[in-house]
Amino acid sequence: MAVPKRKTSPSRRGMRRAHKGLTTVTVVEDATTGELKRPHHVSPDGHYKGRKVTEDKVNR
Repeated sequence: MAVPKRKTSPSRRGMRRAHKGLTTVTVVEDATTGELKRPHHVSPDGHYKGRKVTEDKVNR
């Protein structure tokens, strides 16, 4: 089993993890309500790709 010869410094450890930074969330404008939503997700009013797929939580 391989064992490190020296302790990894915090700087070197941070450089290795540099690609794990936070990314921005992609949002698109909903066609029916104009509200911002995640792409490929059902809109808050229950529409997906221009058609009704679920009931509104408000109207139940």
